[in-house]
Amino acid sequence: MSVLLEFAMFPTDKDQSISPYVSKVIQMIRESGVTYQLTAMGTIIETETLPEALKIVQQAYDVLEPECDRVYSSLKFDIRKGKSECLTKKIASVEKIIGKVNK
Repeated sequence: MSVLLEFAMFPTDKDQSISPYVSKVIQMIRESGVTYQLTAMGTIIETETLPEALKIVQQAYDVLEPECDRVYSSLKFDIRKGKSECLTKKIASVEKIIGKVNK
């Protein structure tokens, strides 16, 4: 199974720049060993189960909670049975189609 989770989590009670806080969350994700992709609007992770994805969300909150009184988060899931490596395969599929169109 493939569980893609696109999420953003950050404090809303800090200065305009929240990069120091987001950096801590990304470091935790990196150390967890899950496949991830950082984007300008959030982070996408891929796990094999929903509980694993939810564990990352909880750990992200745990990273921020000691320093933050208010945390915002949004989450989107794509859960697909019988598939794996969807994070890279979805992108490759679109790029392949784009390559055919541009020729």
